[in-house]
Amino acid sequence: MRQIDTFFSDGFLRFPVDAATLAWARHALAPAASATRDPANAAWLRCGGTWFVGVDALPNDPTGRLPGGPPLAGEAMSIVTDALGLHLPLHRAQVSVCYPGYPQPSAEESEAAYSFRRNRDAAHVDGLLAEGPEKRRYLREPHAYILGITLTEQSADAAPLTVWKGSHRIMKQMFAATFAGKAPETWPEVDVTAAYQEARRRVFETCERLALPSSPGEAVLVHRHLVHGVAPWGEQATASPEGRMIAYLRPVFPSIRDWIEAP
Repeated sequence: MRQIDTFFSDGFLRFPVDAATLAWARHALAPAASATRDPANAAWLRCGGTWFVGVDALPNDPTGRLPGGPPLAGEAMSIVTDALGLHLPLHRAQVSVCYPGYPQPSAEESEAAYSFRRNRDAAHVDGLLAEGPEKRRYLREPHAYILGITLTEQSADAAPLTVWKGSHRIMKQMFAATFAGKAPETWPEVDVTAAYQEARRRVFETCERLALPSSPGEAVLVHRHLVHGVAPWGEQATASPEGRMIAYLRPVFPSIRDWIEAP
């Protein structure tokens, strides 16, 4: 089976280390670590100090290149540009870092949310933001894809990315039905909470959960509708002093319609 067929079937693709991606990851480590120490980013430290969310924390340009560094290239980017045909400008990458003990209770999360994080990896679809006291979900960020590149060494049980294999098909069907008959420009104002939670329950019942531990220079390409999360930090887990660090690139479609209609 071709790689792109596997991506559309499973909802994700893993890539072993290649020279180009590893060179980018090695160069990205220092500015990523610096971002975690920047007082301007202090609000990104969550879960009792065990998770640095780090949205837009990496100072890359729209091609993915960091100051003084190599281009963002390699097998994963080739799949994005050649197989998916996506040549989108890249935002500043998210620097997602987990530390020993992740997750811990925190004031910004309810007891139910913390329990969901512990027991279900805070499983979610990116781009659906929880808003207001009741945490209603709305499509605010129509990502085209999610590309994660690992920057640090860690053991397999150090809060790895988790995915629910094939869940993107269930979620895409639900989103298509939810937005059917509505003008695309109104989609961000549609409350998808109930339909989303019901579809996610079906995902938990029918899709296989997989943990995807990774090493520096390895990459994972995640379908925009795939349910994914982060496993808790294992009791015996070990990692680099910087923590378990992954840079995520999540460019948005120029047209929100593509969020449903693209493959």
